[in-house]
Amino acid sequence: MSLFEGRDLVCLRGGRAVFSGLSFGLPAGGAMLLTGPNGSGKSSLLRLLAGLIRPAGGELLWDGAPVLGALDEHRERVAFLGHLDAVKPVLTLRENLAFWAGLGGAASARIEAALARFSLTDLAEVPARLLSAGQKRRLALARLPLTAAPLWLLDEPTVGLDRASATALAEAIAAHRAQGGRVIVATHQVLELAEAQTLSLGDYPGEGVLLEYVW
Repeated sequence: MSLFEGRDLVCLRGGRAVFSGLSFGLPAGGAMLLTGPNGSGKSSLLRLLAGLIRPAGGELLWDGAPVLGALDEHRERVAFLGHLDAVKPVLTLRENLAFWAGLGGAASARIEAALARFSLTDLAEVPARLLSAGQKRRLALARLPLTAAPLWLLDEPTVGLDRASATALAEAIAAHRAQGGRVIVATHQVLELAEAQTLSLGDYPGEGVLLEYVW
């Protein structure tokens, strides 16, 4: 079975182990919800899984191959959405999506579909600087279906969304999974994902872990 795996992962932040001994296995088409209180390491874990920071211990594997041995290749398979929406304020919504679609090779029909999915069609020619916080978040989410990345890593994606937009996100995730994509979501809010695993960061405390770590 094809797996994205973490084995006994340890993460350091500010010289302190945030979590340790963390393991998981996510198959193609799978979803995983990260839970835990603020400060438990959900955002740090997502950054580690994206290849943006290195684990202080343990292994990260894609189909049995070490991720750290091919970081550039791994980053190409990741679509990461953090707390910042990263939209270009001087471009219209359609231009923002066209930019990202150009990176991912998506056709213009898919851009229109992405606008429609997140109820942004009527705002397509509006400069992004004029959007509300919720509209910017919907625009950031609309980029996801335009990428060819098989792994979506989403950090609190429902913040600022109304119920209809959260439903649209869940539908986009379901479509991605139906094509064999994987999704890992850190959230404090309810997001209905069928047959999703749950990984509680509170089960992997880092307190008391002493490490000598050399970059």
